Parts: sequence; structure tokens; C-alpha cells
Amino acid sequence: MDQPWVQTLLAWLALPEYGLSTVFVMSLLSATLLPMASVPFVYGLVELNPSLFWPALIVATAGNTAGGVVTYWMGWGAERAYEKVAQRAPREARALAWLQRWGPPACLLSWLPFVGDPLCGVAGWLRLPFWPCVVYMAIGKFARYLVYVGGLVWAFPWATGS
Repeated sequence: MDQPWVQTLLAWLALPEYGLSTVFVMSLLSATLLPMASVPFVYGLVELNPSLFWPALIVATAGNTAGGVVTYWMGWGAERAYEKVAQRAPREARALAWLQRWGPPACLLSWLPFVGDPLCGVAGWLRLPFWPCVVYMAIGKFARYLVYVGGLVWAFPWATGS
């Protein structure tokens, strides 16, 4: 590891000085079906290191999108198993029809609490096109971090020294 850029990258991702790796992992986990929120971790990092506002949002978006991709593939696999076992209920059929109608742009809503993560799974379940779903997930998740963390930084400027 004699390359200076490698040392710089490792220092940038190191814990606890910056915590970007923690933000990535927490964002990834919170985008699966685990009931947790990543915004407090992102805001906490930005509060401790205001200069990391944009890197934190980008890392959190990458982690949350990766978690959405995991959920997408879980849904893809679950659909195959479900079709062999059960019949769809009318209410579930309406939700699936809605998602089929909107297609990948519906993944913009993947940032919503409670329904966003299962939405990624249903997108996989329906086998919506993978890459367009990933792009829409990333846009929605980035917008969420920008609004939530940016709003907190704006509302509490004294906390970040801004």
C-alpha cells in the first residue's frame, strides 16, 4: 500500500474519524426489510464533520441503493417461490397492477417509510427492468437524504458550525 491515493481513501473511510463506512453499512441495512432509519447516522456524521455533507449524502445514497438492489433480488426470488405455493388475493393484485402500470419510475418512492423497501422487493417480484429500477431508486433515495439531512442542517446550523 505504497500508493498515496490508497492511504487517502482508507483515511477517508476510516472509523471513527469520518464514519463514512458506517453510514454506508447503516444505509444498506436500513434499505432492506430491517426496520431501521439511516438518516440519523448521516445527520450525526454531518453534525460532527460539516465538510462531509456531500460525501455523506453520496455514500448514504450508494448504501441505500445497494440495499434496495438486495431487496429487489429478494423479491425476484420470492416471486418464483410464491407462484408455486399460493394464489394472489384481490387487494394484493391491485397493488401489483398499480406497480406494473407505473413500472420502474414507481421506484422513486423507494425512500418512503414502511412501503419503500417492500416496493423494491415487489419491483423484483414483478421482474421490472433491473437497471431502470436501480436508477429510480438512487434518485429517490438521494432526494430523501438531501431533503432530510439538508433540512436538519438548515434548521440547526449551530449544531454543524455552519
